[in-house]
Amino acid sequence: MYTPPFFKQDRAASLKFANERGFGTMCAFDGHKPVASLLPFYLTYAADGTPQAAFHLARHNPLLKLADGATAWLLAVNGPDAYVSPDWYVSPDQVPTWLYQSVHLGGPVRPLSDEELSVQVEVLSDKFETWLLPKKPWTSAKMTAGRLEAMKKAIVGLVMTVEEVEGSFKLNQHKSDADYTAIANALGAQAHADAREIAQLMQDVRPEAFADESNKLERSVP
Repeated sequence: MYTPPFFKQDRAASLKFANERGFGTMCAFDGHKPVASLLPFYLTYAADGTPQAAFHLARHNPLLKLADGATAWLLAVNGPDAYVSPDWYVSPDQVPTWLYQSVHLGGPVRPLSDEELSVQVEVLSDKFETWLLPKKPWTSAKMTAGRLEAMKKAIVGLVMTVEEVEGSFKLNQHKSDADYTAIANALGAQAHADAREIAQLMQDVRPEAFADESNKLERSVP
């Protein structure tokens, strides 16, 4: 991942973002072309602290042929993104750009045993069911045993040993306070939810810029 220093995230922040997002594009190269699938996942850690991304694929997914425990795969995890118009800057001579959050995890992938898959299915559903609280969480206990086992036979559990972690949060951190707040305010006024989320992230990253803006506004009011 190309990441200018202004936007680079440390390992801990990148892993936290990836785990909270829990959804990404898994990619690998089959020797002729890239192969990719969108999928949910969760992070866990080996006894030595090595991160692991646990997920599963349909049994006929071509990615499975590459799960040999040696071939490097890439998991691309993206957050909100938003277009920025040059007209929104205070400074002249700006160009269009795009703000975003993205983390790449890389490493070899191996299949899980049937027992490990059963645990993974439960942990994965628990992770995302908590997003829906106070709804009573769904559990596999609501399914008949025969149906659940049939569904499990249609998928294969996998785990990536995460050897590479790269994070880039491009939020205009290199811009002046005036330009930074102008862009955040413009994005916050857009209809698209991603634009508003980027605006909030910008405020979270540099709150002092917005505090200065509020103080100036207060001083200007008679």
